[in-house]
Amino acid sequence: MATATTQVQQQLQSLKQSQQTVSTINSSTAATTTITKRDPFWLGGAASCSAALVSHPFDLAKVRLQTTQGASQLGMIGTMINVARHEGFFALYNGLSASLLRQGTYSTVRFGTYDVLKEKFGPKDGSRIPVTTMLLCGVLAGCVGGGFGNPADVVNIRMVNDGKLPMSQRRHYKHAFDGLYRIVKEEGPSQLMRGLGPNMNRAILMTSSQLVSYDGFKRQLLATPWFKDNLITHFASSLLAGLVATTVCAPLDVLKTRIMNSSGGGTSSTQMFFHIIKTEGPTALFKGWLPAFLRLGPHTIVTFIVLEQLKVIVHRQKK
Repeated sequence: MATATTQVQQQLQSLKQSQQTVSTINSSTAATTTITKRDPFWLGGAASCSAALVSHPFDLAKVRLQTTQGASQLGMIGTMINVARHEGFFALYNGLSASLLRQGTYSTVRFGTYDVLKEKFGPKDGSRIPVTTMLLCGVLAGCVGGGFGNPADVVNIRMVNDGKLPMSQRRHYKHAFDGLYRIVKEEGPSQLMRGLGPNMNRAILMTSSQLVSYDGFKRQLLATPWFKDNLITHFASSLLAGLVATTVCAPLDVLKTRIMNSSGGGTSSTQMFFHIIKTEGPTALFKGWLPAFLRLGPHTIVTFIVLEQLKVIVHRQKK
């Protein structure tokens, strides 16, 4: 009897050890899966470049309105019609190469950095990331992305606004790289950093409002019984995120556009701010809000929908 009892105890002990081994293997596999499923750094930039193909005409109209001194008699649609009528339909895509270069630098860095920082500073147990942590990640990612994208942004602003200037003042950049080369040659390398302050501030606000609000809206929608992780949820979350980001970034967007479009001596964002307030009134800081939203809304929607689909493809290939 004692021998039988001992054998049973040994078998139970062996079973417990086997269960512990299986549990350890499963934990290791889960950890490995988490690491291997990290999204590539370039996904956000690729999604943003695809969105730029849709939103560029609206971006052009927004810049034209923001660089107009005093009250504009043309709205967004009127500006686009005016451009197509006097400069040709394809003039609506002036500066597209610079816009793509900007998204390829600015958006790649801010999206990629945001994901890396969320992984680094977020909870390790798989629980929800606090909003304050996401905001901090957005601020840091926007700061870095704004700096990387500034040269392409300067060229983009100048190219989309070129057709509005008198012939004698037009720059006639052939493409984005021609613009970068000529700015360095004719004005000096430092001019590529024109408007860096307001651009970085805008990038901080854009990233922390757009990316964080998208994550927040998506989280809230998925917490309800009516939404699943699908195209409808992605569309609704990105539309709301675009609305928030446009409103938050409008004043700094106007400041950076005015500064980047100018040439010659440096004008600080503070000087430009008070000049606009004094000569045009506070509402001028929200000039071009509608075209900005109509540009950023579709841009945000396309960006996040494409981004979510790219993630699905990448995760499927890693299985």
